[in-house]
Amino acid sequence: MTEVAIEKENKEIARQYKELLRISYQTLSAEDKKLIRSAFDVAVDAHNGQRRRSGEAYIFHPIAVAKIVASEIGLDAVSIASALLHDVVEDTSYTLDDIERIFGETVARIVNGLTKIAHLKKDKNISQQAENFRKMLLTLHDDVRVIIIKIADRYHNMLTMDAMPEGKQVKIASETLYIYAPLAHRIGLYNIKTQLEDLSLKYTEPEVYNDIFNKIEDTEDEQQQYIEDFSNVIRQSLNKEGLNYEIKGRMKSIFSIRRKMKKQNVPFDEVYDKFAIRIIYQSDRANEKFLAWKIYSIVTDHFTPNPVRLRDWITSPKSTGYEALHITVMGPMGRWVEVQIRSQRMHEIAEKGYAAHFKYKHGEQKELGIEEWLNRLQEALENANGNAVDFVEEFKLNLYSKEIFVFTPDGELKSLPKGASPLDFAFHIHTEIGMKTRGAKVNGKLVPLNTTLNSGDQVEIITSESAKPNQNWLDYAHTARARAKIKSSLREEKKEVAEEGKETLRRKLKSQKITLNEDVVNKMVLHFKLKTSLDLFYRVGNGAIDNQKIKDFASSYNNAFISFFKNKIRRNPVPDDIDKPEITPKYDMLVFGVEEEKLNYKLSKCCNPIPGDDVFGFISVNDGIKVHKKNCPNSISLQSNYAYRIISAKWIDSTQEDFSAEIEITGIDNLGLVNEITNQISENMHVNMRNLNFSADGGTFKGKITLIVKNNTILNKIIQNLKQINGIDRVSRI
Repeated sequence: MTEVAIEKENKEIARQYKELLRISYQTLSAEDKKLIRSAFDVAVDAHNGQRRRSGEAYIFHPIAVAKIVASEIGLDAVSIASALLHDVVEDTSYTLDDIERIFGETVARIVNGLTKIAHLKKDKNISQQAENFRKMLLTLHDDVRVIIIKIADRYHNMLTMDAMPEGKQVKIASETLYIYAPLAHRIGLYNIKTQLEDLSLKYTEPEVYNDIFNKIEDTEDEQQQYIEDFSNVIRQSLNKEGLNYEIKGRMKSIFSIRRKMKKQNVPFDEVYDKFAIRIIYQSDRANEKFLAWKIYSIVTDHFTPNPVRLRDWITSPKSTGYEALHITVMGPMGRWVEVQIRSQRMHEIAEKGYAAHFKYKHGEQKELGIEEWLNRLQEALENANGNAVDFVEEFKLNLYSKEIFVFTPDGELKSLPKGASPLDFAFHIHTEIGMKTRGAKVNGKLVPLNTTLNSGDQVEIITSESAKPNQNWLDYAHTARARAKIKSSLREEKKEVAEEGKETLRRKLKSQKITLNEDVVNKMVLHFKLKTSLDLFYRVGNGAIDNQKIKDFASSYNNAFISFFKNKIRRNPVPDDIDKPEITPKYDMLVFGVEEEKLNYKLSKCCNPIPGDDVFGFISVNDGIKVHKKNCPNSISLQSNYAYRIISAKWIDSTQEDFSAEIEITGIDNLGLVNEITNQISENMHVNMRNLNFSADGGTFKGKITLIVKNNTILNKIIQNLKQINGIDRVSRI
C-alpha cells in the first residue's frame, strides 16, 4: 500500500473509533472512555498488518462488532472493550494473561469465553456441530455477554460475507439459522434476529431471497402510500387527545414473508400482512397502560379489529421483556393491517432487548428477567449430558417457542412455551413438585398429564410422596427443563435396578461356581447381544435375564469347546463404551429370517405381541412386516393361506420399551382382594397399571387389568404371583 492509502486508512480507523463513542446507547463516563480507548489501542496494535479476505484492514471488524454492541444492542463499556478485543487472544501474540493484566478479570473472562467459542472444531457433521453449540452455550457459565458479543460478531460476519467462497457462505448461513437467530430472539434482540434470518436466506436460498427483495422494492412506493393513507385517518383523532406520538410503517422481513408463503402455500402477491404499522407514544410509567388502551380505542373507532388477533403484551409481558399491544384491523381497501402500540420505553426494549431494561431501571445492576432466564438456562445446561443433537433441538425449541400464560391456584401468572402440559407447569414451579406429580387439575377438573394447556388456564398439581417419573412422562413433557429432570431421574432409577441386578448376578453365578469379574461380564454382554455392562445388570435386576438364561450361559461358559469357540468369535473386541452409563433402545428389537436381519416392522393389534413371545413376521401388502404371536387367532389362516409371505422372527432382547398387555382374573370375592392384587403388581414387579376393571356377581368376581410391562418374562412372573393369592381361581392373558 502507498503512504497516501495508509494515511487514508488510518484516518478512517480514527473516524470509526470516534463514531463508536458517539453512537453508544449507554452514557459513557470518563472512566468508560478510558477503558474503551485502551482496548482500541491494544486491538490496533495486535491486528496491525492483518487484513480480511475482502482486503480491508482487520481492525475494521472488531470496531464494527463493538459498534453493534454499543448502539444496536446497547451494552456497557466493559462489553464494548471486550468486543474490540474479541479476536486478540485468538489471532495475535497477546495472551489471556496480558488481557487480564491490562483490563482486569471481567474483560479477560469474556474474551476467554469468546476465544473458547472460536477454538471449537469446525465440522460439517451435524452431531459434531451440535456438540460445538452445546460447548458454546456452556460459556454462559462465564458471562452472558460472551454470547451477546458472539451474536454481534456473527451479525457483522454475515453483513460482510460476499468475499467468502460459496460453500463457506452456505455453511455459516445455515449455522446462523440453526442457533444464532433463535438466541438473538430469546435475548430480545428482535432487529438483529430479523437481520440474521434475512442474511441467512440470502445465502441459503439466493434466488428466493432476491425474488422477494426485488418485489418489495417494486411495491415500496405503493406500500408507503398505503401507510400514509392509514395514518391520515387516525392522526386527527390522536392529535385531538394531545398525544405525543409518531407513526412508522415497517415492512415484514424477507424471511418471515418467505415463511408465510410456504405456510399458506401462496405467492408473494397473496401475502396480505406484509407490513405492520407502529404507533410509538411518549408517556411516563404511570400512564403507559392507560394511553396504550386509549390509542387502541381510537384506532378501532376508525378500523374494525379482528377480535381473535388481539395480543396484550403490556398486561403480561413476554419473558424476553417485550411489551406492546398488537391489534389486527381491517384497513383501507379491505386489507388486514397489524398495528403495534408501544411507548418509547417499550419500543427501546423491543429494539435493544435487556440493555434497555438497565436504562429504565435507574442504574440498578441486575434485571430480573435476564437473571431468571439465565437461571433456567443454567439448569438446562447442567443436565446436558445426553445426546448433543437432542439437547440443541430441545434448547432451540424453548428459545423460539411462543408463550402462553397460565395461573397457579393462588392466581400467580406463569409464562410457559406454547404446547406445554401440566407436567411442564409442575417442573416450572419447582423440580420437587415435578418429581412428585401424581395428577393435575385444569380449571378445577382432573385432566391427563399430557393435556395441552391454553392461555388463561388455572393449573393445580396434585403431588404424592410415592409418585416418581416414568418413561411415559417424556411423551408428556415438552420443555427442556422438565425433560432433562425426567431423564436424569429415569437414569438414576435404572442405576438402582442395575445395582440390585449386579448383586443378584454375583449370587447366581456363585452358585454355578463362576466368579463375577470383568472377563465374565464381557462374555455375558456378548452372549446376550448387549452393548454395556449396565445393560446386563439392569436386565438381571428387572428379570429380563432370568435364572434359566443365567444357567444356559454358565453351562456354555464352563464348556471348554464352546468357550474356545466363543473366544474365536470374540476377535472383535468388546465395545470401547462397555462401561458407558447409558441404556439405549437400539437393543430392544426383533430380527428376521435365518440371517437375523434388522427390518422395520409393526406389532399387529389382533394379538398384541410383547418381547419374549414366540412370534413370526407376515409380509403384508400395504403395511410392510406385521408381527404376530405364534398362537394368534389369525396365525393358522395366515400360515396356511400365505406361507410364502411368512418370515421367521425372534426377539434379541427387551427391556427398554414399555408394552401393554391385558390379563383376566377370576375368583371368589373376598374383602381386600383387589387391594392385594394391585399391591402384588405395583410393589414387587416395577410395573405400571394402565387400566383396572373389576366386577362382582353372586360371590364371584371377574377383573381385567391392562399392564405396562417390559417383556414376557415379567408378565409370566406376575401371572404366577397372582395365582398364589388366596381366592384367585384363574389368571390368563387375553
